[in-house]
Amino acid sequence: MDYPLPEAARRYVAAHLHDDPAHLALQARRHPGLPVPELVRQIQARQKARAKLPAWADNPDLVFPPALSVEQASSARTAAFKANLVGGQRLADLTGGFGADSAAFATRVAQVDYVERTPPLAEVVRYNFSQLGIDNVTVHAADALAFLKETPLHYDWLYLDPARRDTAARKIFLLRDCEPDVVKLLPLLLHKADKILLKTSPMLDIEHAVQGLAHVRRLWVVAVDNEVKEVLYELGQEPAIDPERYAINLRRDGTQQEFRLNRAREARATPRYAEAQQYLYEPNAAVLKAGAFRSIGTAFELLKLHQHSHLYTSDVLRPEFPGRVFKVLAVEKADGSALKPYLGPEARAHVTTRNFPDSVADFRRRTGIREGGEIYLFATTDLRGRPVVLVCEKLTAPVHTA
Repeated sequence: MDYPLPEAARRYVAAHLHDDPAHLALQARRHPGLPVPELVRQIQARQKARAKLPAWADNPDLVFPPALSVEQASSARTAAFKANLVGGQRLADLTGGFGADSAAFATRVAQVDYVERTPPLAEVVRYNFSQLGIDNVTVHAADALAFLKETPLHYDWLYLDPARRDTAARKIFLLRDCEPDVVKLLPLLLHKADKILLKTSPMLDIEHAVQGLAHVRRLWVVAVDNEVKEVLYELGQEPAIDPERYAINLRRDGTQQEFRLNRAREARATPRYAEAQQYLYEPNAAVLKAGAFRSIGTAFELLKLHQHSHLYTSDVLRPEFPGRVFKVLAVEKADGSALKPYLGPEARAHVTTRNFPDSVADFRRRTGIREGGEIYLFATTDLRGRPVVLVCEKLTAPVHTA
């Protein structure tokens, strides 16, 4: 499709931006002068981009690639976080995609080379960057390996986000199964740049990645609103053994929670255990993915409820804790009749199960407790191996801890 879009096509997209794409496709005959199937794809891609890249989704001057490219793109929040990790004069984004990361890097690096092996996608990104006024990104429609071999330049940073789907579109989580194969390319990458920033799936095993890459200096587990979105690895010229790990949770209010650890400190941490006290602490998803099962408790002087629960407690409030903090109202049996007096006439509560025989769905079926309300129930196992439920109310969000 040609771009910029003709005025009639722009009006159609703007008018139907919030409509059901399938319904629009069925009504294509009503608009004989418009390429409705392509415009529906534009609408579908913009709808997928709304949560990730709201400013781009609302920009009528931009053109959108197929929805899969949008799905695989970084969000504006995670792209901005990555941009704050880099600097210098020159960076190459070797897996350019929709260009969200390159656009963010362009705010921190003097010159960015965007490399994308799919020419139509590269042309869309070239056009969009011109519309966005981004003039320090050079677009290259090229394979990453060929680009690196041919360029005479040396970079401050190389960035890669390897494709995580095989030819049958199944998700894959090992570095060697991603494209490009970063482990295989590592000597060339380190020859061409001082540092490498690598983004991987949150499902990839961190220990396996650190061992396979060997040059990881630091890594970041990045969550958005308590959902892990990506893991970032900074690779340097010298091999490293125990990189610093940063568990980052980017919160809805614009602040972030951060916790720092490494394997040595985690191994030295000696947890202490206790029954539930006045406050309950649930680490955010980034902390757990980073492997802070012991050091998170010792860092904040907390007691653990059980070896396998990863829930913590104290009689002294720790509002800076990187996760959710609750006031414990009661500890009850895992029984609907014991719990419902705390829940009001509609018997609603938010339920979490940790180290507990039932799933959340099974717990709700057994107790008759529905979702919602102001009470939070944590079904877990106590130190004596008994199934219990902690009846809690949520405290205000912890303060910024970055």
